[in-house]
Amino acid sequence: MASMLLKRGKRPMLVAADLKRPAAIDQLEVIGSQVGVPVYTERDHQNAVKLCKRSITHALKNDRDVVILDTAGRLAIDEELMGELAKVAASTNPHQIYLVLDAMTGQDAVLTAKAFNEQLELDGCILTKFDSDTRGGAALSVKHVTGKPIKFIGVGEKMEALEEFHPDRIAGRILGMGDVLTLVEQAQQQYDREEAAKLEAKMAKGKYTLDDFDGQLEKMKKMGSMKDVIKKIPGMGQMIDDQEIDDGEIVKMQATIRSMTPKERHNPSIIDASRRRRISRGAGCEREDVSMLVKQFTMTRDMMKKAAGMSMWDRMKFATQMGNVMADGGSIKKMKSSTTATRRRANKKDKRKQRKRRRK
Repeated sequence: MASMLLKRGKRPMLVAADLKRPAAIDQLEVIGSQVGVPVYTERDHQNAVKLCKRSITHALKNDRDVVILDTAGRLAIDEELMGELAKVAASTNPHQIYLVLDAMTGQDAVLTAKAFNEQLELDGCILTKFDSDTRGGAALSVKHVTGKPIKFIGVGEKMEALEEFHPDRIAGRILGMGDVLTLVEQAQQQYDREEAAKLEAKMAKGKYTLDDFDGQLEKMKKMGSMKDVIKKIPGMGQMIDDQEIDDGEIVKMQATIRSMTPKERHNPSIIDASRRRRISRGAGCEREDVSMLVKQFTMTRDMMKKAAGMSMWDRMKFATQMGNVMADGGSIKKMKSSTTATRRRANKKDKRKQRKRRRK
């Protein structure tokens, strides 16, 4: 949450108010340093109420405009915890009180939410592990029992894997209908308008290079796993639901691109057999992988050039047609099988060439 607030121009501060769990303070300090957010701690004191109150004063003195109080949590409800939380709420008068729940705990999460809401008057809930299979039931049950909205959901283990909860979008994901709006928002976080305009101008002129492609791959990695990204595309969720997609392929593609010279990345058409051998050795891959990457890039560049000159309406129709081709043309497995067949043919050609050399 602190990471999300930073991106929105806020100056958050974390408060280590969980004095019960061993190493909770150390853990929060590590996380704070990772995202670049200060953490207020008082290791010598064991009074969470006074600590939280002093942290507000400290935040005001240090020009921090959002304070996140990380209080102690429990799997089971007990009077001591509830009493402490009620006193923290009374002494700090927070603008928002969120209860963080594990979406995989099922009915226990519902009972916990009900008990906390009766004591503290929650403003909303945050469900973690929402990328699990039990997400729908937990969200509906918590909302029904507490009457409070689900504010945020955790969809992974990385710092960026926190999203605002939109019921219609989540319903679309569960039903395999995709979630284009969230995908667009994630993309907007990675690109600013000026950068996107420059990239589009390059595409329109057909000057899109492998360096640009490498940069886009890097940004894609920050948007989450490939499977999560593809699932947000309408019609693609059901196609890949039972299939494994290796995110290591992106790393492999980047290694291949970065094994090329600047001249090769700018003009991949000059990559001949000897250059492929050198690039494949540098990237630790097969020569066929280099050929496949160059072909895929060339096709993508040509498609982008065609789409760049279209109106918004024509682009939408073009994207729909491409989606239909992908849906009709087969799944990831078919794509993989065609790649395997291409590699076999290439291997046969290499063997024939080697036999000819031996004869000579």
